[in-house]
Parts: sequence; C-alpha cells; structure tokens
Amino acid sequence: MSARWASIRFTVNGKASSVNAPPMKRLLDVLREDLRLTGTKEGCGEGECGSCSVRMNGELVNSCLIPVLQAEGAVIQTVEGLAPQFESAHLGRRCFLHPLQDAFLSCGGAQCGICTPGMLMAAAQLIERNPHPSMAEIREGLAGNLCRCTGFARIFESVICAATQSAAAPAATHAAPEPSSDAR
Repeated sequence: MSARWASIRFTVNGKASSVNAPPMKRLLDVLREDLRLTGTKEGCGEGECGSCSVRMNGELVNSCLIPVLQAEGAVIQTVEGLAPQFESAHLGRRCFLHPLQDAFLSCGGAQCGICTPGMLMAAAQLIERNPHPSMAEIREGLAGNLCRCTGFARIFESVICAATQSAAAPAATHAAPEPSSDAR
C-alpha cells in the first residue's frame, strides 16, 4: 500500500515548485532529494551549524528544522538562487556569480564546502539588510554558522570584500554577454 501525500506548493529561486512528500519531511531533504538542489548542505541535522541555511519568506532558516508542510506557499531562496541566471540557445546555460560567491572564491572563504552555502546565505541576508557591515556586525550576522576547517578569518574577509565591491559598484549588474555574430 503506497501512501498518498498532499501536494505542497512553494516557490524556490523564483520558480513555482510542487512536491508530494510526507508533511514532516525536512525541507532540506526535499530541496536536495526531490528538487535536486544539492547546494544546501547538511552539517549537523540539529540546527546548530547553519550549513543548511536558506531564506524562507525573507528570513534565514535552518532547513534541517523546517518540515516541508511549513513551507506551503513560501518563497525560498537557496544558494543556487543567489546568482542570476539566463538561458541562451546559442551559448547554453550560463551562471554568473553573486559578488559574495566571487569574494569567497577570491579571498579563500570557500574552504571544504560544507559550511560555505550557509555562510553565503547568512552573508547575503546581512548585506541585504546592512550593505556596509562592521566586523562586529559580520561576526554577529554569521554567528549561527560554524566552520570546522581553519576558522573564520577568510570568511569574514570575504564578506568585507563583497560589501566593499558592492559599495564601489552599486549600479553594476550581471548582464549576459551578447553572443558574437562570428561565433558558430
């Protein structure tokens, strides 16, 4: 006998989604298993490390603690949704990095990769609310996220770098390059 679950609808990274899942299945598992959005990581499974952080209705949440039923009608952003994407029949799918993702790569904030998605989501939340955070504000904004590699110095530097870049180029956009007429 197979169980039939009600369809749970929500928006993930700007796209309408619907899943048939047990209502108490963790949002983390639905994102990773059902929707194949594997950027969100499981670190502790207890809401202590922040690796599974996503934004739900504009608030940072630990997706390992959210039953999928609680996400009914929600707007969710995962780490895959940080960078704008575009489709091009000529070029194929391309993805541009969010300034935070770029800063994490260039400043060494991305280490083993387990905490990085959660750190990026917490940093994005922080910078959206406070575009020019102090070091104390960065420490507080990322306090719910643990790094078990080498520490937080490069992660904090990455957030400062991204905030500085954003302040220096407020009108910059992630525009898709136009295909060259002689590219065949």
